[in-house]
Amino acid sequence: MANDIKNRQDILDKLGIEALNPMQEEAVALIEAHTNTVILSPTGTGKTLAFSLPLLNLLDAESAEIQALIIVPSRELAIQIEQVIRSMGSGYKVNAVYGGRPMSKDKIELKHNPAILVGTPGRILDHFDNDRFSKLHIKTLILDEFDKSLENGFEEEMKAILYYLPNLSNRILTSATQAVDVPDFVQFNDPTTINYLKEKTESRLALKLVISPDKNKLVTLLELVKHIGNEPGIIFCNFRESIDKVSTILNKNNIAHACFSGGMEQKDRERALIKFRNGTCQLLVATDLAARGIDVPEMKFIIHYELPIHKEEFIHRNGRTARVNAAGTSYVIKWKDQLLPSFIDAKDPVDISNRAPHKKQYWETLFISGGRKDKISKGDIAGLFFKVGGLKKEQLGTIELKPDCAFVAVPIALADQLVGTLNNSRLKKKKVRITVL
Repeated sequence: MANDIKNRQDILDKLGIEALNPMQEEAVALIEAHTNTVILSPTGTGKTLAFSLPLLNLLDAESAEIQALIIVPSRELAIQIEQVIRSMGSGYKVNAVYGGRPMSKDKIELKHNPAILVGTPGRILDHFDNDRFSKLHIKTLILDEFDKSLENGFEEEMKAILYYLPNLSNRILTSATQAVDVPDFVQFNDPTTINYLKEKTESRLALKLVISPDKNKLVTLLELVKHIGNEPGIIFCNFRESIDKVSTILNKNNIAHACFSGGMEQKDRERALIKFRNGTCQLLVATDLAARGIDVPEMKFIIHYELPIHKEEFIHRNGRTARVNAAGTSYVIKWKDQLLPSFIDAKDPVDISNRAPHKKQYWETLFISGGRKDKISKGDIAGLFFKVGGLKKEQLGTIELKPDCAFVAVPIALADQLVGTLNNSRLKKKKVRITVL
C-alpha cells in the first residue's frame, strides 16, 4: 500500500505544494542516500517535509515494527509532524506521544506499532524503559529542533534513548540556530551539513519601535493592536502573569484572542492554536513557547510586548513573520526610559495614533465529540453541515480532525443556530455532541 503512494509528486499534490525548495531538494537527496545529515534552516522553510519525504523511502512496507523515531522538544511540534506525515497519505502509520496527555491513550494507539513514532524525550523514554515495543528495528533517528531540546534540558533523556537504539543507520538533525554543538552520545559521525540560515532575507522583516510613555505598557499595546487592525499576529510575553494582564485588557476591549503558555493544560494549548489557525482568534498571546515548533499560518506581524532576554529568542520570535518569501513586521514596545538590548536594532519610533478600520469577528469554533477513531472523516463532517445544517460552501471554514474529536470553523452569526440543529446528530455510527468551543 505504502509503496504505491511514495511518488514524490503525488505527495506534494496532496500537500498542495508545487515543488520542493532548494533546501528540501538537497536534504531529500542526502537522506535517501543514507547520509548522516544536519539541516540548518530558518523557521518556516519546510524542514519537516525535508526529512519526512525521504523518510518514506527508508521504510520497509512489509515490517510491522517501529522503524523511525523523531524526537522533538515540544508537544505542539510532535502533533504538527504527525499531522504533516498523515497528510502525505503514504499508508504508513504514524503516532505522536508526549507528556500532558493520558498514558492510556498512548497504550491504545501503540497496540499496533506505527512505522514512525514522533515524541518528546520524556514520554519516549517512559515507553522505552517499560519495554512497550521493540526498539531493535528502529534504523532512522531524527532530532528535530535539536538545539531547543538541549536548551530545555533533555540531554539526559536523549542520551538514555540513544542507549536503547543499537541498530541506527541514519541520523538526521535539524535546527534553526547556527551554533549547534552535537554531544558525543549522538554518534554523529562525518555528517553532511546543509546550511540555509544565511539565505534568510532579513530585509523582508520590518523592525518598528513603539515608545510607551508609561512603564506599564498595556495601554500602548492596546493602541498598537488597534493601529494594526484585524490581522493575525502573536504578542510575545516573558511571563505567564504578563499573558494574564494582556488577556484581561484585550477582553475588556472585545478583541478576540487566545493564550498560549507552558503553564496551560495540553488540551487548552491545542485548542488555542486551533482557534488561532481557523481565524476565530485574531491574536495569540504567548510566551517564547510559541516562537518555534507550533503549526500556525504565516502572519503579517509579531509584537514584542516584553523584550526578549537573549538574541536567540529575538530571532525565533521574529521567525514567525517574514517567513520564506513573505514580508512581515516585528514591533518592539519600549518604555521611554528603557534601554534596548544590543541585538535589537530599532531606532526610529513609529506613530501608532491612527486606527485601522475595525472588522467584527467572523468565525466561531464548534467542537464535535467524535473523530478519526470513530471512522469519521472531514467529508462526513462537511456533509452534515451542508445537508442538515444548511451551510453554503463559503460558510464552512477549517475542519480539524483529531483521533477522538473534531473542530469546525463556522460564521459566528450562525454558530448557536447550528448547535441547536446539529447537536446529537449521528456521524457514521456515533451520536455526537456539538457545542461552541
